[in-house]
Amino acid sequence: MFRIIIHSHFRLAKRSRPSFLRTESQWLRTQGRKASTFDYKDSLQLRNLLEDEEIAIASTAEEYSQKKLLPRVLAAYRDENFDKDILKEMGEAGLLGATITGYGCAGVSDVAMGLITRAVERVDSGYRSALSVQSSLSMGAIHEFGSEELKERFLPTMAKGTLTGCFGLTEPNHGSDPGSMETTARIDPNHEGVYLLSGSKTWITNSPIADVLVVWAKLDGKIRGFLIERARCPPGSLETPPIKNKTGLRASITGMIHMDNVPVPKEFMFPDVEGLRGPFACLNNARYGIAWGTMGALEDCIERAREYSLSRKQFKGNPLAKYQLIQKKLADAVTDATFGLLA
Repeated sequence: MFRIIIHSHFRLAKRSRPSFLRTESQWLRTQGRKASTFDYKDSLQLRNLLEDEEIAIASTAEEYSQKKLLPRVLAAYRDENFDKDILKEMGEAGLLGATITGYGCAGVSDVAMGLITRAVERVDSGYRSALSVQSSLSMGAIHEFGSEELKERFLPTMAKGTLTGCFGLTEPNHGSDPGSMETTARIDPNHEGVYLLSGSKTWITNSPIADVLVVWAKLDGKIRGFLIERARCPPGSLETPPIKNKTGLRASITGMIHMDNVPVPKEFMFPDVEGLRGPFACLNNARYGIAWGTMGALEDCIERAREYSLSRKQFKGNPLAKYQLIQKKLADAVTDATFGLLA
């Protein structure tokens, strides 16, 4: 009886409560203001922290990825095919080697580069992999350790995407142990100022289509970086077969590098770096963009899960999104993505 009385008084109070007890959204409307809304795509308003240039390049990357990459990714993944023109398109959009200043590159911030990889990996991780290898590993290695002659010769055309690069470090017998690499460089006894590289690399993104190959080899027991120009290699000295039937990254192209006394001019060796400091610096540079890319992939997964939960009807025709457990899972995912993005 007491419970019934309480409920009756509560219903009466709701009907007759004064304006100052209205809900916040009702009160805001009476003041000519809109209630605040939650944007799950940018829950902590990251966009407000970005510079105008970063916003502009992010918009360029997002528009390119959604209009140019998304329509072809399904066929590329099914056929395990990478269209080399994609790098040219990225170059035209100013997305390659974007953090490098000069040499035809955009010279934007690291955050802007992260926004680029985030936008590309929203579509596919393989496309982001091709971008990272071209920009951070190949161009990054040349810019960081190459001579001025090498920078001027290769970076402008690589920034346009007309020259493709790859980064050869991993070997068949030493995947995560580059210090034990077996690839060697030795002085050519018949030609002054020339080194001969021999050995194999594997799981090298872009290698089957690469025009310029950054390869790490041991010279007198010390790890050195070399630049191989495919067009200058004698027949039979350089082979880059593709690795087929991958279970992931199928929209990118991956292969091996087989070298049998590949001649490399002395000027094409990175002059001032030896040991693992060189390749590790390049990898660290790439990993920053890769981390941003994974956030793009995660955000796309959340968006697709949300759309499905709204369209899928179950239990008397209700959308799955109506149920609290689904709502909690989506809320947890958005929270984790937000933490990751602002880490």
